[in-house]
Amino acid sequence: MTLSQWFIFILIIQVIHGLGTWKLYTKAGRQAWEAFVPVYNGIVLMKIINRPWWWIILLFLPIVNLIMFPVVWVETARSFGKNMPVDTFLAVATLGLYNYYLNYAVNVSYVENRSLQPKTSAGDWVSSILFAIVAATIVHTYFIQPFTIPSSSLEKSLLVGDFLFVSKFHYGARIPMTTVAAPMVHDTIPKLGTKSYLFNDHFEERKTSWVNKLQLPYLRFPGFEKIDRNDIVVFNQPADTLLNMNDFHPDRNYYKPIDKKTNLVKRCVGIPGDSLEVRNGYVYINGKQNVLPDRAHLQFSYYVQPKTNQFNPKYLKERYDITDAFGIVNNQNTYKFSAISDEALAKFKNHPNVANITPIKEEKGVRNPNIFPHDPNYKWNTDFFGPLYIPEEGKTIDINLEILPLYKRVITEYEDNTLQVSGNQILINGEVATTYTFKQNYYWMMGDNRHNSIDARAWGFVPFDHVVGKPVFIWMSWDGIKNPRWERFFTTVSGSGKATSYFIPFLILLFGWIGFNKWRARKKNG
Repeated sequence: MTLSQWFIFILIIQVIHGLGTWKLYTKAGRQAWEAFVPVYNGIVLMKIINRPWWWIILLFLPIVNLIMFPVVWVETARSFGKNMPVDTFLAVATLGLYNYYLNYAVNVSYVENRSLQPKTSAGDWVSSILFAIVAATIVHTYFIQPFTIPSSSLEKSLLVGDFLFVSKFHYGARIPMTTVAAPMVHDTIPKLGTKSYLFNDHFEERKTSWVNKLQLPYLRFPGFEKIDRNDIVVFNQPADTLLNMNDFHPDRNYYKPIDKKTNLVKRCVGIPGDSLEVRNGYVYINGKQNVLPDRAHLQFSYYVQPKTNQFNPKYLKERYDITDAFGIVNNQNTYKFSAISDEALAKFKNHPNVANITPIKEEKGVRNPNIFPHDPNYKWNTDFFGPLYIPEEGKTIDINLEILPLYKRVITEYEDNTLQVSGNQILINGEVATTYTFKQNYYWMMGDNRHNSIDARAWGFVPFDHVVGKPVFIWMSWDGIKNPRWERFFTTVSGSGKATSYFIPFLILLFGWIGFNKWRARKKNG
């Protein structure tokens, strides 16, 4: 839906609410017209059910409101003496229409100053759990989201098994676009393996389905900083077309809502307005080689030939902190090591049993069909790529058939225009176009592990509306299942120099706070 369509939809809901509750308002000592005024009727209703006014805010927060509306329906019934379990069930099962029954068919009386305490221990337990979920959903959606590093694309900076806190407010929290979804889970409900949201998956019906029309347009709260070059960013994968990331089709139309696409974490090496090129695996921005932060370590793949058969690749992998796996090449006395950093390489090549180390690089001018823009006229590959311009909001570029493959997906999929090619002419929204003005900012996201990272080289630009947030803190880290990396507990993601663990100070503060509370309780009781 567009914003105007949502506005009309909300007005219709207000009318339905007013028709179903105006008599209840009068029985509570209010005026009947107060039941029909948008927002104000909610504030009045909070007074009637003896709940704080700010609950009305929760009713307008996507996902959170899915929990709060049933609570308000039940509270309304209880405010008029309907406290039985069957009343609770009917209030929820009828989606609030039980109020019509109370409004027109039953002579109920308003219970002023009713007790808000649950009447049973089970009710108290349910109430506590419910509002814990509400609080956690608000934090998860608009402030901080936990995230786990699943792959080695940013190794040395972020390790497989790192558990992060991702800030939503640095770049501005995004309003959930999928309005009907389970709270605090992403695209799949754990254990069940089913979708966590309501959406029509079929591409042919994607834009006509009434379910999909419940999607909110893209909205974002203001952030207090912009994405800088070399920031590590969590974002929704633009080319996520399937539930399984391994089944990867970058040129297909995606079927998932933006906010339900797979979450990825990469380094932003190019920002809007940059001209980006990859030369021999190294990124160049506006003609100058990009300099990464000191905590970042680029890694490449190498062929390694040993001098003797007494060669233990597993031992050497661990000794020199080589990230990814190794393997024998064509049954020869040659090993392929993935993800060796420059620091590890300097030590590894001096090992007495290493005869030769050869970098594995693709040849310049040889096209890799898996590389963006997936067009035979662009002879680009993993190690030699570009140059290309990264779109900036409001900037206009000349457009022709030669550069169209670079920006076709931006124009059609990300900015929702129609595009046709007729002979040598490009038609955008039915009109001949020789220029195009971008509607939002775009970014170029890559992994530091250059030969083991599915990133922008595969699927191109990342629109700003796909940005989730900024990783700020590693609160836990495990190497496998049984091996905690204590030195990474409670460390920052960004910053210069070696990361410092704040785990011990955290424990001191935690136990100090617990001790203080116990001392205060004893003093109060004594």
